[in-house]
Amino acid sequence: MAKLSIRSGDKVRILAGKDKGREGKVLAAFPHKQRVIVERVNLMKKTTRPTQNNPNGGIMELEAPVHVSNVMLLCPSCSQPTRIGRRREDGVLIRVCKKCENDIDK
Repeated sequence: MAKLSIRSGDKVRILAGKDKGREGKVLAAFPHKQRVIVERVNLMKKTTRPTQNNPNGGIMELEAPVHVSNVMLLCPSCSQPTRIGRRREDGVLIRVCKKCENDIDK
């Protein structure tokens, strides 16, 4: 089973692509596809047909998934992009910042 060290709700920085250097919150994570959706990053336009909810139809902007290798977690305590370590505490795995060694999960 695939695992990701980045979860929804985490703040990340984009490392590669057209949005390189931008930061945003992870809205959704897809471990089997190794992809995440980041708020207001990698926007794509999608045309929609008229429906009862949207009678005019039109063009919508949606966030497209980004590969997890192109994002890096921002530590909540030191606000630096960091790799993630794991520590077992009372039988539970806790994510740890490799730079400041503070807990990421609170």
